Amino acid sequence: MPELPEVEHAARSLGAQIIGRRIVAVTKLDWERMVETPTIDQFLDLIRGREIRAASRRAKWIVLTLDDGWTLALHLRMSGSVTVHNSGSQPDQYTHLVLLLDDGRQVFFHDTRKFGRARLLDAQGLAALDTAHGIEPLTDAFTPEVLGTLLRRRSTRIKPLLLNQTVIAGIGNIYADEALWNAQLHPLRLANSLTDDEVARLHSGIRLALLQGIEYGGSTLRNYRNGYGEAGSNQDHFNVYDQTGKPCARCGTPIEKMVVGQRGTHFCPFCQRLEDYERHIGA
Repeated sequence: MPELPEVEHAARSLGAQIIGRRIVAVTKLDWERMVETPTIDQFLDLIRGREIRAASRRAKWIVLTLDDGWTLALHLRMSGSVTVHNSGSQPDQYTHLVLLLDDGRQVFFHDTRKFGRARLLDAQGLAALDTAHGIEPLTDAFTPEVLGTLLRRRSTRIKPLLLNQTVIAGIGNIYADEALWNAQLHPLRLANSLTDDEVARLHSGIRLALLQGIEYGGSTLRNYRNGYGEAGSNQDHFNVYDQTGKPCARCGTPIEKMVVGQRGTHFCPFCQRLEDYERHIGA
């Protein structure tokens, strides 16, 4: 599933192409469940003629600000991508939503697995989307002190907590593994067990992992593409995710994989030792 860096790139690359354009019509919508709200008839009627004024991101949602107080929010889920095409392009069978722009170009929402979602939101709906998600980890508001407060409130394992979108927005499996490797923390550590120094390391590790992902255009493992249809290259720079059996870039120990919270989790058994912590507390 595209995570914060991928969605950030998707939003930026879309904005560079479509801000200032108007949506003339929806020329294809063959998977009506893709539209979560409002009703299909309302969606088709309300989106027609809307000017696209801004493109941004909230958590893992692409947020397109339209005129007259409306917002089009798009979630790529497992296999979605949103790309801009010229007037002569024809959507394939996996392109389920097509927006025609006033300059003849088209916006394709392509999704092989049909998990992607679209919401046309008024101000109240946009506020609800915002409050449903936690703090953005690349904002100034996300400080080590704030992270420490969030962690001290919870006794869950640290890996599942990082994936909880109501706590911290935008982090998924890839960047959680990378952040924990950066911070040299075992994925099974309890959130409220971290010392101030470890919280500071985790804070730095989260931001480093996300910023690296953005720098390299996101991670393309299968389907992800930005608004130009380009793949990211961050997968060529993973330190731990999907590196099972390869030597740790820090110490050379082979990377291992286990399941935490039903998610495949990659870690270095030497750099991210749980035994050191358990020995310290006398477990």
